[in-house]
Amino acid sequence: MNTFAGTYTALVTPFSDGRVDMDAFRGLLKKQKLAGVTGVVPCGCTGEAATLSVDERTALIGAALEISGGGMTIIAGTGTNSTASTIELTKQSERLGTDAAMLITPYYNKPTQEGLYRHFMSVAEAVCLPLILYNVPGRTGTKIEPLTVKRLFDTGRFAAIKEAGGSVDAVSDLLSLGSVRVLSGDDSLTLPMISLGAAGVISVVSNIFPKAVCAMVSSACAGDFDAARTIHYKLLPVIRAAFIETNPGPIKAMLAYKGMIEESFRLPLVPVSDGSRESIRKTIDRFAASWSE
Repeated sequence: MNTFAGTYTALVTPFSDGRVDMDAFRGLLKKQKLAGVTGVVPCGCTGEAATLSVDERTALIGAALEISGGGMTIIAGTGTNSTASTIELTKQSERLGTDAAMLITPYYNKPTQEGLYRHFMSVAEAVCLPLILYNVPGRTGTKIEPLTVKRLFDTGRFAAIKEAGGSVDAVSDLLSLGSVRVLSGDDSLTLPMISLGAAGVISVVSNIFPKAVCAMVSSACAGDFDAARTIHYKLLPVIRAAFIETNPGPIKAMLAYKGMIEESFRLPLVPVSDGSRESIRKTIDRFAASWSE
Protein backbone atom coordinates (compact mmCIF):
# COMPACT_ATOMS: atom_id res chain seq x y z
CA MET A 1 0.00 0.00 0.00
CA ASN A 2 1.23 3.53 -0.80
CA THR A 3 2.55 5.15 2.37
CA PHE A 4 2.24 8.71 0.97
CA ALA A 5 5.63 9.94 2.10
CA GLY A 6 8.24 12.00 0.26
CA THR A 7 8.06 14.84 -2.26
CA TYR A 8 4.93 15.49 -4.32
CA THR A 9 4.66 18.42 -6.72
CA ALA A 10 1.46 20.48 -6.86
CA LEU A 11 1.62 20.98 -10.62
CA VAL A 12 0.74 24.19 -12.41
CA THR A 13 -1.55 24.02 -15.43
CA PRO A 14 0.08 25.71 -18.45
CA PHE A 15 -2.20 27.71 -20.76
CA SER A 16 -1.69 29.10 -24.26
CA ASP A 17 -4.28 31.28 -26.01
CA GLY A 18 -6.76 30.38 -23.28
CA ARG A 19 -6.38 26.62 -23.79
CA VAL A 20 -4.54 24.05 -21.70
CA ASP A 21 -1.06 23.63 -23.20
CA MET A 22 -0.72 19.85 -23.10
CA ASP A 23 2.75 19.84 -24.68
CA ALA A 24 4.09 22.14 -21.96
CA PHE A 25 2.32 20.07 -19.30
CA ARG A 26 3.96 16.89 -20.54
CA GLY A 27 7.30 18.69 -20.45
CA LEU A 28 6.73 19.59 -16.81
CA LEU A 29 5.81 15.99 -16.01
CA LYS A 30 8.98 14.68 -17.65
CA LYS A 31 11.08 17.12 -15.62
CA GLN A 32 9.41 15.93 -12.42
CA LYS A 33 9.93 12.27 -13.24
CA LEU A 34 13.58 12.83 -14.15
CA ALA A 35 14.14 14.70 -10.88
CA GLY A 36 12.89 11.70 -8.91
CA VAL A 37 9.85 13.17 -7.16
CA THR A 38 7.65 10.68 -5.36
CA GLY A 39 4.58 11.91 -7.14
CA VAL A 40 2.61 14.78 -8.65
CA VAL A 41 -0.73 16.43 -7.94
CA PRO A 42 -2.54 17.66 -11.06
CA CYS A 43 -5.72 19.75 -10.81
CA GLY A 44 -5.10 21.24 -7.37
CA CYS A 45 -5.12 24.90 -6.30
CA THR A 46 -1.72 25.49 -7.95
CA GLY A 47 -3.17 23.94 -11.10
CA GLU A 48 -6.05 26.50 -11.15
CA ALA A 49 -8.51 23.63 -10.82
CA ALA A 50 -11.48 25.92 -10.23
CA THR A 51 -11.28 27.11 -13.85
CA LEU A 52 -10.80 23.69 -15.48
CA SER A 53 -13.55 21.81 -17.29
CA VAL A 54 -14.14 18.10 -16.71
CA ASP A 55 -12.62 17.31 -20.12
CA GLU A 56 -9.53 19.34 -19.29
CA ARG A 57 -9.15 17.57 -15.97
CA THR A 58 -9.44 14.22 -17.76
CA ALA A 59 -6.73 15.19 -20.24
CA LEU A 60 -4.36 16.46 -17.52
CA ILE A 61 -4.79 13.41 -15.29
CA GLY A 62 -4.45 11.12 -18.31
CA ALA A 63 -1.19 12.79 -19.32
CA ALA A 64 0.15 12.47 -15.78
CA LEU A 65 -0.64 8.75 -15.73
CA GLU A 66 0.87 8.26 -19.19
CA ILE A 67 4.16 10.08 -18.46
CA SER A 68 4.44 8.47 -15.03
CA GLY A 69 4.15 4.95 -16.38
CA GLY A 70 3.90 3.82 -12.78
CA GLY A 71 7.07 5.69 -11.85
CA MET A 72 5.32 8.46 -9.92
CA THR A 73 2.33 8.49 -7.59
CA ILE A 74 -0.55 10.43 -9.18
CA ILE A 75 -2.84 12.25 -6.75
CA ALA A 76 -5.66 14.10 -8.50
CA GLY A 77 -7.21 17.19 -6.95
CA THR A 78 -10.94 16.46 -6.99
CA GLY A 79 -12.37 18.64 -4.23
CA THR A 80 -14.87 21.43 -4.86
CA ASN A 81 -17.36 23.33 -2.68
CA SER A 82 -20.12 20.95 -3.73
CA THR A 83 -20.29 17.44 -2.31
CA ALA A 84 -22.06 16.11 -5.41
CA SER A 85 -19.46 17.46 -7.84
CA THR A 86 -16.61 16.32 -5.56
CA ILE A 87 -18.03 12.80 -5.64
CA GLU A 88 -18.31 12.85 -9.44
CA LEU A 89 -14.77 14.16 -9.93
CA THR A 90 -13.38 11.63 -7.45
CA LYS A 91 -15.21 8.80 -9.21
CA GLN A 92 -13.73 10.04 -12.49
CA SER A 93 -10.26 10.03 -10.93
CA GLU A 94 -10.78 6.46 -9.74
CA ARG A 95 -11.93 5.35 -13.21
CA LEU A 96 -8.84 6.91 -14.79
CA GLY A 97 -6.60 4.95 -12.43
CA THR A 98 -5.00 7.55 -10.16
CA ASP A 99 -3.31 6.42 -6.96
CA ALA A 100 -5.32 8.78 -4.74
CA ALA A 101 -7.53 11.86 -4.73
CA MET A 102 -7.00 15.05 -2.75
CA LEU A 103 -10.06 16.74 -1.25
CA ILE A 104 -9.90 20.41 -0.32
CA THR A 105 -12.28 21.69 2.35
CA PRO A 106 -15.37 23.15 0.66
CA TYR A 107 -14.77 26.85 0.04
CA TYR A 108 -17.28 29.71 0.32
CA ASN A 109 -19.96 27.57 2.03
CA LYS A 110 -18.17 27.68 5.44
CA PRO A 111 -19.57 24.35 6.71
CA THR A 112 -19.50 23.38 10.37
CA GLN A 113 -17.24 20.56 11.56
CA GLU A 114 -20.19 18.18 11.29
CA GLY A 115 -20.79 19.40 7.74
CA LEU A 116 -17.12 18.79 6.89
CA TYR A 117 -17.28 15.29 8.34
CA ARG A 118 -20.39 14.40 6.36
CA HIS A 119 -18.95 15.93 3.17
CA PHE A 120 -15.73 13.91 3.33
CA MET A 121 -17.47 10.73 4.40
CA SER A 122 -19.96 11.01 1.53
CA VAL A 123 -17.00 10.99 -0.85
CA ALA A 124 -15.32 8.12 1.01
CA GLU A 125 -18.47 6.02 0.80
CA ALA A 126 -18.73 6.58 -2.97
CA VAL A 127 -15.23 5.39 -3.96
CA CYS A 128 -12.52 2.92 -2.95
CA LEU A 129 -9.65 5.28 -3.82
CA PRO A 130 -7.25 6.41 -1.05
CA LEU A 131 -8.20 9.95 -0.03
CA ILE A 132 -6.04 12.84 1.15
CA LEU A 133 -7.60 15.71 3.06
CA TYR A 134 -6.44 19.24 2.25
CA ASN A 135 -6.62 21.89 4.96
CA VAL A 136 -5.92 25.40 3.62
CA PRO A 137 -8.11 27.85 5.55
CA GLY A 138 -6.42 30.88 3.96
CA ARG A 139 -8.07 29.92 0.66
CA THR A 140 -11.27 28.27 1.81
CA GLY A 141 -12.24 30.22 4.94
CA THR A 142 -12.76 26.94 6.80
CA LYS A 143 -10.39 24.90 8.97
CA ILE A 144 -10.67 21.18 9.60
CA GLU A 145 -10.22 20.87 13.34
CA PRO A 146 -7.86 18.14 14.61
CA LEU A 147 -10.66 16.17 16.28
CA THR A 148 -12.61 16.14 13.01
CA VAL A 149 -9.48 14.91 11.23
CA LYS A 150 -9.09 12.12 13.80
CA ARG A 151 -12.75 11.20 13.46
CA LEU A 152 -12.24 10.83 9.71
CA PHE A 153 -8.97 8.92 10.02
CA ASP A 154 -10.55 6.51 12.50
CA THR A 155 -12.78 5.27 9.67
CA GLY A 156 -9.71 3.90 7.87
CA ARG A 157 -10.64 5.68 4.62
CA PHE A 158 -8.17 8.57 4.69
CA ALA A 159 -4.48 8.14 3.90
CA ALA A 160 -3.01 11.56 4.76
CA ILE A 161 -3.74 15.23 5.24
CA LYS A 162 -2.04 18.07 3.40
CA GLU A 163 -1.73 20.69 6.13
CA ALA A 164 -1.38 24.23 4.77
CA GLY A 165 -2.60 26.31 7.68
CA GLY A 166 0.77 28.01 8.17
CA SER A 167 1.09 26.82 11.75
CA VAL A 168 3.58 24.41 13.29
CA ASP A 169 1.27 24.22 16.30
CA ALA A 170 -1.49 22.85 14.07
CA VAL A 171 0.88 20.15 12.82
CA SER A 172 1.81 19.27 16.40
CA ASP A 173 -1.87 18.98 17.28
CA LEU A 174 -2.49 16.64 14.33
CA LEU A 175 0.55 14.46 14.93
CA SER A 176 -0.20 14.19 18.64
CA LEU A 177 -3.36 12.29 17.69
CA GLY A 178 -1.15 9.35 16.74
CA SER A 179 -3.00 7.98 13.72
CA VAL A 180 -2.74 10.92 11.29
CA ARG A 181 -0.19 11.06 8.45
CA VAL A 182 0.71 14.67 7.66
CA LEU A 183 2.16 16.14 4.48
CA SER A 184 3.35 19.72 4.55
CA GLY A 185 1.37 22.11 2.36
CA ASP A 186 3.61 25.08 3.19
CA ASP A 187 7.04 25.01 1.52
CA SER A 188 8.61 27.25 4.15
CA LEU A 189 7.46 24.91 6.95
CA THR A 190 8.34 21.58 5.36
CA LEU A 191 11.55 21.06 7.34
CA PRO A 192 10.04 21.99 10.73
CA MET A 193 7.01 19.82 9.99
CA ILE A 194 9.19 16.79 9.16
CA SER A 195 11.18 17.37 12.36
CA LEU A 196 7.88 16.94 14.23
CA GLY A 197 6.96 13.79 12.33
CA ALA A 198 5.38 14.85 9.04
CA ALA A 199 5.99 12.40 6.18
CA GLY A 200 6.86 14.82 3.37
CA VAL A 201 5.48 17.69 1.31
CA ILE A 202 3.07 18.58 -1.46
CA SER A 203 5.21 21.39 -2.82
CA VAL A 204 4.75 24.41 -5.07
CA VAL A 205 8.48 25.23 -5.30
CA SER A 206 9.30 21.76 -6.62
CA ASN A 207 7.66 22.83 -9.89
CA ILE A 208 10.86 24.79 -10.59
CA PHE A 209 13.50 23.09 -8.39
CA PRO A 210 12.31 19.49 -7.84
CA LYS A 211 15.76 18.01 -7.18
CA ALA A 212 16.47 20.51 -4.41
CA VAL A 213 13.14 19.88 -2.68
CA CYS A 214 13.59 16.10 -3.04
CA ALA A 215 17.09 16.32 -1.56
CA MET A 216 15.90 18.36 1.40
CA VAL A 217 12.94 16.09 2.14
CA SER A 218 14.90 12.86 1.79
CA SER A 219 17.69 14.18 4.01
CA ALA A 220 15.21 15.29 6.68
CA CYS A 221 13.21 12.06 6.56
CA ALA A 222 16.48 10.12 6.95
CA GLY A 223 17.33 12.18 10.03
CA ASP A 224 20.17 14.15 8.40
CA PHE A 225 18.91 17.54 9.53
CA ASP A 226 22.27 19.28 8.97
CA ALA A 227 22.08 18.52 5.24
CA ALA A 228 18.35 19.33 5.13
CA ARG A 229 18.90 22.69 6.86
CA THR A 230 21.59 23.66 4.36
CA ILE A 231 19.19 23.11 1.46
CA HIS A 232 16.29 24.74 3.33
CA TYR A 233 18.20 27.98 3.81
CA LYS A 234 19.33 27.98 0.18
CA LEU A 235 15.72 27.47 -0.94
CA LEU A 236 14.17 29.97 1.46
CA PRO A 237 14.53 33.05 -0.83
CA VAL A 238 12.97 31.02 -3.67
CA ILE A 239 10.11 29.96 -1.40
CA ARG A 240 9.46 33.56 -0.37
CA ALA A 241 9.56 34.67 -4.02
CA ALA A 242 7.13 31.89 -4.95
CA PHE A 243 4.51 33.45 -2.66
CA ILE A 244 5.28 37.14 -3.21
CA GLU A 245 1.84 37.33 -4.86
CA THR A 246 -1.08 34.90 -5.03
CA ASN A 247 -0.09 31.35 -5.97
CA PRO A 248 0.32 30.22 -8.78
CA GLY A 249 1.27 33.64 -10.20
CA PRO A 250 4.89 33.68 -9.02
CA ILE A 251 5.66 30.01 -9.73
CA LYS A 252 4.32 30.41 -13.26
CA ALA A 253 6.53 33.49 -13.67
CA MET A 254 9.50 31.35 -12.60
CA LEU A 255 8.67 28.58 -15.06
CA ALA A 256 8.07 31.10 -17.85
CA TYR A 257 11.44 32.74 -17.12
CA LYS A 258 13.05 29.32 -17.66
CA GLY A 259 11.14 28.90 -20.93
CA MET A 260 9.06 25.97 -19.74
CA ILE A 261 5.58 27.51 -20.02
CA GLU A 262 3.84 30.71 -21.05
CA GLU A 263 3.02 33.11 -18.23
CA SER A 264 -0.66 32.70 -18.93
CA PHE A 265 -3.67 32.46 -16.60
CA ARG A 266 -7.43 32.33 -16.60
CA LEU A 267 -9.27 35.23 -15.02
CA PRO A 268 -9.65 36.22 -12.28
CA LEU A 269 -5.95 35.33 -11.93
CA VAL A 270 -3.47 37.55 -13.77
CA PRO A 271 0.34 37.66 -14.21
CA VAL A 272 2.46 39.10 -11.41
CA SER A 273 3.45 42.77 -11.40
CA ASP A 274 6.62 43.89 -13.18
CA GLY A 275 8.28 44.58 -9.84
CA SER A 276 7.53 41.10 -8.53
CA ARG A 277 8.69 39.53 -11.79
CA GLU A 278 12.05 41.30 -11.61
CA SER A 279 12.52 40.19 -7.99
CA ILE A 280 11.56 36.63 -8.93
CA ARG A 281 14.09 36.51 -11.77
CA LYS A 282 16.93 37.77 -9.58
CA THR A 283 16.09 35.20 -6.91
CA ILE A 284 16.00 32.36 -9.45
CA ASP A 285 19.35 33.40 -10.91
CA ARG A 286 20.97 33.53 -7.47
CA PHE A 287 19.69 30.08 -6.53
CA ALA A 288 20.61 28.55 -9.91
CA ALA A 289 24.19 29.80 -9.43
CA SER A 290 24.49 27.63 -6.30
CA TRP A 291 22.39 24.61 -7.29
CA SER A 292 22.30 22.48 -10.45
CA GLU A 293 19.02 20.92 -11.43
